[in-house]
Order: sequence, then structure tokens, then C-alpha cells
Amino acid sequence: MKAFTTQLFLMLLNAVSKLSWGALYKLSDIFRFLIFDIGQYRKKVVLNNLRNSFPASDEQTIHAIAAKFYRNFTDIMFETIKLKSITREDLLARIDLDVSILDRYYEKNQNLVVVAGHLGNWEMMNLFGSARLRHQMVVVYHELQNDAFENWFKDVRTRFGTEMVTMKEAISKAMQPRDRPFIFILINDQSPVPEKAFWTKFLHQDTGVFRGVETIARRLNSPVLYMAVLKNELKRGFYRGYFKLITETPKQVPNNSILQAQIGFMEKDIIDQPDNWLWSHKRWKHKKPENLPQSQLLQEIQSE
Repeated sequence: MKAFTTQLFLMLLNAVSKLSWGALYKLSDIFRFLIFDIGQYRKKVVLNNLRNSFPASDEQTIHAIAAKFYRNFTDIMFETIKLKSITREDLLARIDLDVSILDRYYEKNQNLVVVAGHLGNWEMMNLFGSARLRHQMVVVYHELQNDAFENWFKDVRTRFGTEMVTMKEAISKAMQPRDRPFIFILINDQSPVPEKAFWTKFLHQDTGVFRGVETIARRLNSPVLYMAVLKNELKRGFYRGYFKLITETPKQVPNNSILQAQIGFMEKDIIDQPDNWLWSHKRWKHKKPENLPQSQLLQEIQSE
């Protein structure tokens, strides 16, 4: 029965993916009303995250940001379903992104590490990368527990040649040789184990950050770039992005400074478009440990 229900739901996803964009956003509006207005999905989490991140904002402003976030959240859900059948031409038309900096590195035969956060439709941006870029796209992700859903979403993400790598195999896969230069992409704003995280201030709060980005960057000794995905405020379902160089010499920069730079860039983007981040995530569920070792703080290191 469970397998039948799963297959039925996957058939529904396939049917939804073939709808027009207009019909898709009507469904998104209905779904937003059901899960947020009626179901109150993670409303306390969203509001608490916003209050703590913007302590100078009044309740009216906080609720206004939350309302816009709810719309973005369901839009991204349905846009991601649409990626199952989107054409390459339609996809490329929906992202405004200058990739000349990546092309220059490709001409130098250089691999890259790109770090991003849950800003905008990161799934659409990832698919755009494999459809547009000359580099091989390698994206680190969390596996789904349900095999059928895992396979469905993996098929979507790899439609134009992206290589998907699980978190547990990220370091080993990063070191594998490939036929052409590759971009190793990590979404790096989840909540890590506090005893292993780099700790810093982010949106007025003590925040732990996964340290794997720096481990991978130093082992590859590749340039590291921050990537942003911002909404086009005037056109629903359209995004703009940019890359910002963090370092070209990851072995020579202070320990955790790559992570600190990413957090700083992302914080600015969130402040500029506060409804564009994933506020429903329990980002600050862990408390900062006392007496942190130097490895979990910003410090100077020697080159390897």
C-alpha cells in the first residue's frame, strides 16, 4: 500500500511539473494558504528566527517579512517540481547570472569550490549551472530516506549533467579526477554538531557553521567563491545571482576565514532581501559550547 501511494504521488508530481507557470503559481498560493494560514507550519520557528535576527524591527515588519517568506517557500516548492519538465531554454531565461569569472577559471583548467546558502531557488540555480556552465557541476546534498522520492529528485537534479554527491562522501568525491574542470558546490547554512562547528556571530546570534568547506578547499587547493541567488522582485519565478571571490589560495588564509567571509556575504544578502532565506529551518537549535578550542574559532594557520 505504501509503495502504491508513493507511486501515485510521484505521478501527481509529474503531472504538476507539466502545468503552465500561471497554473503552477495558483497552486502555490493555495498551498501556502493551507500549510501556513490554516496549518500554521513552523510559524513559531519562522517568527522567532526573524525576531532574533532583526531585533530592531517591530512586529508589523516581522509579520510582513514572514508573509512574503511563506509565499517564496511554496513558490520554490512548485518551481522545483517544474524543473522535472522545464526546457533548457526556459531555464536559462529565468536566471540572470554573469558567469564570466567561471569561464576565466575554466580557461585556466582550474577546479573551483563554490559555497552558497538557502537563498532563493537554489535548486533552479544548480540546474542552471549544469545547463549553462562549461565546468562539470558537482553538488553536495542530503539523501532522502524514501528511495522512490530520492530517485525522482535525483533525476531532476541531474537532468543536464550535474553530479550529485552525498555529505558522507563529499571529501572523497572531491578528490576524484574528472574529464574536465569541475565546480564543487556546497550549501553551507545548516545547523552542524556544535562540538565540531566553527562559531561566529550571524544575524546577531551565536551561530555554528559546518567546516567541511575549508577542508575540501584546502585539499583541492582551489579558488573559493561565494554564490548568491536573489529574487527578481518584479517577475515571479525569475532570479538573479552573482559570484564573489573569497580566496584563490585557501591553504594560505586564516583558519575558518573562508567560512567567516561566506557568512558575512550571506548576511548582507539576507538583510537586503529578508524574505528570501529559509526561515523555517531551525538554524539556531544548538547553543554555543563554552571553552571552544582554537580550531573552532577564527585563527591564523600555517600553510599545509
